[in-house]
Amino acid sequence: MTAYPDTKLFIDGAWRAGESGRTIPVTDPSSGEVIGQLAHADRADLDEALAAADRGFRIWSATGVFERYRIMRRAAELLRERADGIAAIMTREQGKPLAEAKGETMAAADVIDWFAEEGRRTYGQIIPARTAGVTQMALKLPVGPVAAFTPWNFPINQVVRKLSGALAAGCSIIVKAPEETPAAPAELIRTFADAGVPAGVINLVYGVPAEISEYLIPHPVIRKISFTGSTPVGKHLAALAGQHMKRATMELGGHAPVIVCEDADIAQAAKITAASKLRNAGQVCISPTRFLVQERAFEPFLDAFSAAMSATPVGNGLDDGVRMGPLANDRRVAALQDLVGDAIAQGARLVTGGERIGNTGNFFAPTVLADVPVSARIMNEEPFGPVAVVNRFDDLNDAIAEANRLPFGLASYGFTKSSDTMHRLTYEVEAGMMTINHIGLALPEVPFGGVRDSGYGTEGGSEAIDAYMVTKFVTQLA
Repeated sequence: MTAYPDTKLFIDGAWRAGESGRTIPVTDPSSGEVIGQLAHADRADLDEALAAADRGFRIWSATGVFERYRIMRRAAELLRERADGIAAIMTREQGKPLAEAKGETMAAADVIDWFAEEGRRTYGQIIPARTAGVTQMALKLPVGPVAAFTPWNFPINQVVRKLSGALAAGCSIIVKAPEETPAAPAELIRTFADAGVPAGVINLVYGVPAEISEYLIPHPVIRKISFTGSTPVGKHLAALAGQHMKRATMELGGHAPVIVCEDADIAQAAKITAASKLRNAGQVCISPTRFLVQERAFEPFLDAFSAAMSATPVGNGLDDGVRMGPLANDRRVAALQDLVGDAIAQGARLVTGGERIGNTGNFFAPTVLADVPVSARIMNEEPFGPVAVVNRFDDLNDAIAEANRLPFGLASYGFTKSSDTMHRLTYEVEAGMMTINHIGLALPEVPFGGVRDSGYGTEGGSEAIDAYMVTKFVTQLA
């Protein structure tokens, strides 16, 4: 098994401790054991990172597009070569099964490749002029140094989208990666450094999240921010960015509805949504959560879905056969216990799970609640864990109304064989993403982002690189 490393800051091309020498312990969520130490950045470290990013931007933005592409493709190759070791590190610090951790790492290499290619296609325009001798150009230029803030649920995936978009556009970046899961993102950044990204272009810091964000976002060096996390924190950071006219991409929380119609392939819908619900122990912003099942399909779906959930092996992500690991921390266990207890107290039926597993580690049983009243907290708050709500509906209008009831609008799911129903789900469910009859989200080449309280901007597809660029108009008379 790969040894878990202590994690350093990466500033101006060097791995080093923080100026103060302070560290943060890192724990294994499967055991509660302290497995490593993390360097803590203070104001002096942030100032050095800002100065480095300022210098790095001038170097990287002047680097030829093909050279940036070549370096990024090399980083992707290194990430694939190191995937086994990085996956083991990620499982130790985050808990997800080893296969999921390797899948996340390999998928990140695809993201790098996608953005490397997109960086070669940031075309501008020649605009026909009204007057002879006048040339009118619209140029796409990098916005400047970026500050990126990422969460612990996908330690590499959440960093690589921001990092790759910034580098492909020609920007430098300061990444504030998660303190709970620091080593995997550090290994991601090591691949870029080893691939030849110049010193100062990429900087990595850890510390007190609020202190770092409230110092970096207003700083004049930073021109754009990208944040993935909870809606309340996202709103606060977006407001701070707005005060300083900084561009912002916000990928925030969700509470994804799943509409299962009576004409759907019920067995297939139950199988694929149970697997999706338990991916990363349900700690996924696009995790299917509110299942709305048409009356005639309700019991068959509930039986098949609950059976798949309860049969899932739970344990240490490094153990063979485990399909779901622990929650990231003990706070999540307590939060789920409170949500389940509240739902039952309000009349919900507990079909399976609902309890912590054992006394060691942060394990929680895959849980299904049925016939949950709308007043229950879990119908209104994102559970961010392996808990699903299965309710029934008669008319599709009612299901769509419930899907749109909450202010969130990130992911949504539908299962039906009717083309008319597919059309209605496509246009009437208010979400940034809808996947029908399969799980087809989060590929590098497709948009990824939400609407309403789930944020704005996209971190995938052809539009994603635009967030890291500005359009400059130039007109000249010969």
